[in-house]
Amino acid sequence: MRRREGEDRLLTVPNVITSIRLLLIPVFVWLLFGRHNRAGAAVMLAALGSTDWVDGTVARRFNQVSNLGKILDPVADRLLLGTAVICILVDGAVPAVVAIPVVAREVLVSLAVLVLAAMGAKRIDVTWAGKMATFANMVAFPLFLLSHDQAFSLRGPAKAVALVVALIGLGFGYYSLVKYVPIGRKALEEGRASRAT
Repeated sequence: MRRREGEDRLLTVPNVITSIRLLLIPVFVWLLFGRHNRAGAAVMLAALGSTDWVDGTVARRFNQVSNLGKILDPVADRLLLGTAVICILVDGAVPAVVAIPVVAREVLVSLAVLVLAAMGAKRIDVTWAGKMATFANMVAFPLFLLSHDQAFSLRGPAKAVALVVALIGLGFGYYSLVKYVPIGRKALEEGRASRAT
């Protein structure tokens, strides 16, 4: 009962961290398009991506897991990744053949989550493959930006590493998409069963 009450909390350190990450997404957009500062935008994106694990680690380590956090964290990840990929595609720093499949995968997952929730499915946790895909993308896309910054001396190596890591991320991303099908079906069955009892 005590655990359930704790999970209903709204104001927790992990939720504050996630909220700050959400609030800093416009700063990334401003750096890229308002200041035309690819290096600054790359650093901001890398920082926001690298803190993805912080809120979850703090939540588990200090017993601050919350229902809001379970929803807010993946939403923040998708908003950050989707915004970043689309902005970097518009900027021209990433090939469309890389960016479009990433955006398509994120849209499919987001739509599936919304549809399953509307149908009464239980909440679905992010799989390890999904986490690996997000991590790879958060490494690759800042490197794409740096590879198009004229002041950055290692543009060639940055682009090569970005392409390799992005392809690895796509592999994990679409593998996790396939794995979500049986997981989603099971979540829907369990959700409907729990409502029927």
